[in-house]
Amino acid sequence: MTALQADPALARALIEAAREMSQALAELEFSAPVSHVYNPLEYARAPAEAYLARYGASRKRVVFIGMNPGPFGMVQTGVPFGEIAAVRDWMGLKAPVGAPPVQNPKRPIEGFACTRSEVSGRRLWGLFAERFGAAGDFFAEHLVANYCPLAFFDGGRNLTPDKLPAGELRPLQAICDAHLRRLIGLLEPEWVIGVGAWAEGRAKIAAEGLPVRFGRVLHPSPASPAANRGWAEAASRQLAELGVWPA
Repeated sequence: MTALQADPALARALIEAAREMSQALAELEFSAPVSHVYNPLEYARAPAEAYLARYGASRKRVVFIGMNPGPFGMVQTGVPFGEIAAVRDWMGLKAPVGAPPVQNPKRPIEGFACTRSEVSGRRLWGLFAERFGAAGDFFAEHLVANYCPLAFFDGGRNLTPDKLPAGELRPLQAICDAHLRRLIGLLEPEWVIGVGAWAEGRAKIAAEGLPVRFGRVLHPSPASPAANRGWAEAASRQLAELGVWPA
């Protein structure tokens, strides 16, 4: 693995920012149809902070921003788009994972023992592994984060933040916007790339006035017909057209 030029103070600042966002979000309340809210920054704090400590401890040229955790990715590992094999085998991260105070019986927390694969994460990290090889080579200039660290469920159904009522979404966005602006200020990227249009839109609002360029790639969700027709090729083409990656 390529050794990153580590800045421990930067990693500590990222971890502190994540903890403060997590604490602020814990004060919010959500109504039906939300049945359960998971905050992996709390119950999966060990791997979440190990990710920032190992891979966030340097300035980045590109920061990818996702929407919120998926049930078999960050919900299990604490890492954005955290598909088990990618986090454990490619990033070399594995740490104890607890459980939220109220667990959804239809979405149990199994941590690194989870046998389900997060398709979006498998596609995203699979592209980065194929293009860069060692994880350290990717993270030397890139980082992946999520706009919102909370996962919402309506029974067994995953609810994305944009489906929340406006009165509940506004305070959530205020907290997440402030954290994202802080993240960008710490990492000083040239590019912020939304994974999907919604994430790009929130990034533009949060980072308004900062010296950063914006773009987006197609979301790798299996619910997207376009992503299912060859997500890695489409995302690589979009990044090349923006000038983020060489063609």
